[in-house]
Amino acid sequence: MDELSAQALLAELQSVDDERARRAADPSLDARVQAVKHYQQRRFERSYADLFASERYAGAARFFLDELYGPADFRQRDAQFARVIPTLTRLFPAEVVATVAQLARLHALSERLDTRMARQLDEAPLDAARYAAAWRACGEPEARALQIALTLEVGQALDRLTAKPLLRQSLRLMRAPAKAAGLGALQHFLESGFDTFRAMRGAGEFLALVNEREQQLAASLFRGEGLGQLP
Repeated sequence: MDELSAQALLAELQSVDDERARRAADPSLDARVQAVKHYQQRRFERSYADLFASERYAGAARFFLDELYGPADFRQRDAQFARVIPTLTRLFPAEVVATVAQLARLHALSERLDTRMARQLDEAPLDAARYAAAWRACGEPEARALQIALTLEVGQALDRLTAKPLLRQSLRLMRAPAKAAGLGALQHFLESGFDTFRAMRGAGEFLALVNEREQQLAASLFRGEGLGQLP
């Protein structure tokens, strides 16, 4: 990772911190952001109910929900990203560095879009019609397309990592140094992602389904067609 790339990622992580600071100063906004996140979690569970029921794909669907789509607080992981990015290559292999960079970009973009959507809402309970209206008011189709692309890139990167037989052992050996360096949350993400995608025995079909459904959903929302029967 060159210096300019590292600076760009640090700027994105700083933007997430800035978003959180604004939310902390406005409890109403923070509550609306959390409502958006929880709603998106329920939407993902519904959209991929078949994958959650699949022996082969349930783990990957859960990983995407918990690590990429869910309402979890990634503050600790973000702080670890920010701390490790300047010297990332000293601890992690190059392939892992690239995956971390993609994840950081995705998270920063998603946080910004969630905040923008929340600003379009009031205190009323969030339902399908209100979510769709906030989506259209937020707009930014290029950012939505990038959000999907980055999600797929993270999945593709994790899938490629599973083809490197020595990498899992390297990750295991890095566990103690990562913990000592205060990078436990980042280490957990990498190990969990590697194990989940290795168990899937090929992520091509899974990622193709995610791409198809997310693209269709975005197009439907921008056309004003809403989210079907999701409450």
